[in-house]
Amino acid sequence: MLRTIALILAGGDSPALSVLTAERTEAAVPFGGKYRIIDFTLSNCVNSGIFNVGVLTQYRPRSLHAHLGVGRPWDLDRAQGGLRILHPSPTPDGGGWQRGTADAVRYNLDLLEDQPVDSVLILAGDHIYKMDYTPLLQLHEERDADVTMAVRSVSPHDAHRYGIVTMGGDGRVDRFEEKPRRASSNLASMGIYVFRRQFLIDLLRGGSEQDFGRHLLPRIIGRARAYAYNFQGYWADVGTVQAYYEANLALLAETPALDLYDPEWIIHTTSADRPGVEVGASARVENSLLSDGCRVFGTVARSVLSPGVYVAEGAIVRDSVIMGDAWIGPDAVVDRCIVDEVARVEAGAVVGDGDATTPNQEAPERINTGLTLVGTRAHIPAGVTIGRNAAIRPRTAPSAFPASKRVPGGSTL
Repeated sequence: MLRTIALILAGGDSPALSVLTAERTEAAVPFGGKYRIIDFTLSNCVNSGIFNVGVLTQYRPRSLHAHLGVGRPWDLDRAQGGLRILHPSPTPDGGGWQRGTADAVRYNLDLLEDQPVDSVLILAGDHIYKMDYTPLLQLHEERDADVTMAVRSVSPHDAHRYGIVTMGGDGRVDRFEEKPRRASSNLASMGIYVFRRQFLIDLLRGGSEQDFGRHLLPRIIGRARAYAYNFQGYWADVGTVQAYYEANLALLAETPALDLYDPEWIIHTTSADRPGVEVGASARVENSLLSDGCRVFGTVARSVLSPGVYVAEGAIVRDSVIMGDAWIGPDAVVDRCIVDEVARVEAGAVVGDGDATTPNQEAPERINTGLTLVGTRAHIPAGVTIGRNAAIRPRTAPSAFPASKRVPGGSTL
């Protein structure tokens, strides 16, 4: 296989995830109970035999840095290769902040020039999927390609959300359109690219394009040897609140499309020293995923709970995603919600009440599917009722809630 360095793009702000990315980058958002989103890309690398990995960060990286550490859970704490965290810093000419995906890689050209590798694998740190990169790299080598991009089929109704690829019978890419209004193909770019190292260095040094999808790839298609690799496995872009919610709850299916229990393809992560799950005598748990350290004394139905979540006696958690160390008090009701880490819902509070007729129009929330969001470390006082499509910002204190003890649906607090 080609000598390869993987660069994981993990610096975006992802405003479509609302309060979930108010204090962290999307790659660090918890997923599936015990994992972070970036765990899937990192695990794909090491399971594919790639142990030379750089993670490019920028927006609110503290949570991500703490999670990655020195890379030990992924066997990336190595003297040769291993994990590098690449964060922007000021330059003598007044630059430093990265303006897009291609610009982020351009900022690290000195690293690429020093690497004894043949190819550069560009990956997104905000997708949920399991993929062996070996066949992709083999195709790139066999075709002597300048760039090879992973693509997959999507619904024609969703094509406007992606970069759309048109290719010939030999797999060569004829056209690339970023989020077209009318798509000529249903093959969507997955944001996974293999570049010949020197080709990428020359391309970035000789141009000023900010993004791979919007600027760089449309310019080079037709002039470079560009090929597509058609991926058939599970892949989810969880860049919106609804997509994130649906991907989590899809894990509760009898046979989920994303198998987290496959011993041949382990998803590695940082595991805290937590005790086993405690389910009290009065508890009722139905079709849910509970992580280490959860203590359940109330009712949990069709929900995903991250490590350390506490559900008190009489509380009801239904159709929800509850992140690490959140506390749900006695007789509280949490229905169709995403509750972020260390949030606290006091006794008798109702989060997710009424119908979903009023959308949240405040940017960047724009929630209209009936979900209710509670940001990290928000503290919801006893007896408060919060309507659907509402968003409670991180660290909101009890004093911020109205005296009426009601937060209307579609509002942001």
